[in-house]
Amino acid sequence: MKIGFIGLGNMGAPMAANLAKAGHSVTGFDVAGVTVEGAGTASTAAEAATGADVVITMLPNGAILRSVAAEIIPAMTPGAVFLDCSTVDVESARAVAADAQAAGLSALDAPVSGGIGGATAGTLTFMIGGDEAGLAKAQPLFDIMGGKSVHCGPSGNGQAAKICNNMILGVTMIATCEAFALADKLGLDRQAMFDVVSTSSGYSWSMNAYCPAPGIGPQSPADNDYKPGFAAELMLKDLGLAQNAAEASDADTPMGAAALALYRQFVEDEDGRGRDFSAMLPRFEKRGRG
Repeated sequence: MKIGFIGLGNMGAPMAANLAKAGHSVTGFDVAGVTVEGAGTASTAAEAATGADVVITMLPNGAILRSVAAEIIPAMTPGAVFLDCSTVDVESARAVAADAQAAGLSALDAPVSGGIGGATAGTLTFMIGGDEAGLAKAQPLFDIMGGKSVHCGPSGNGQAAKICNNMILGVTMIATCEAFALADKLGLDRQAMFDVVSTSSGYSWSMNAYCPAPGIGPQSPADNDYKPGFAAELMLKDLGLAQNAAEASDADTPMGAAALALYRQFVEDEDGRGRDFSAMLPRFEKRGRG
């Protein structure tokens, strides 16, 4: 397939590289001038989109997505697929999809889970909203870039699934870090804590797969001085999207709101910026109840 790929950051660049390695003709564009081995380089987003069977975007937020969409939709060929892999607000995803469909395009919102490691390894999980025709055309690309893809329903539902998932992740990571800090103060060995919780009713992905305590469980950013696998500021962004969606849909999400407030404090007022979201553990270690 001929693929335009717009947004070659930490996630987009390895995703584009995997598509090129698999033999697809990839033309990339990034405002920072990033290039990808095996892919061509366009001088504008519209140039990358021209004549493409599928155009993939991986962008920072909904406002930038809307701006890029306004530029590339007129350049795209009717029948092509506009595949947005950014994590943005549901409203932006649905507005862009409506504009794409009005221009005769298929539109998919397909945010990802799996981080930079998953993007590099081609093991991402895609949460997909949009039409069946677009999904059928893009499925071979999901199979290259990811290990799993789930069709969640119409446009915007991919974003809905992502923000609900990450709200759970933010809440459970905070609870896991709180529990380790409490265990320390109670004199409970961290390995014993892990051995019990990871095989009991408190188990979770945050504990079992991404343990925030260094030297405990599988390798995680905690073992690399909390260098980001998933940065705290990205968790803050996703929790903000979840609360915006909750407000718009009149959903009561007190734990999500509390997690947002804690990550905002961690990132904006403490030392969380540039650290992994699991670095909440050293934060709680240093704190008392005051």
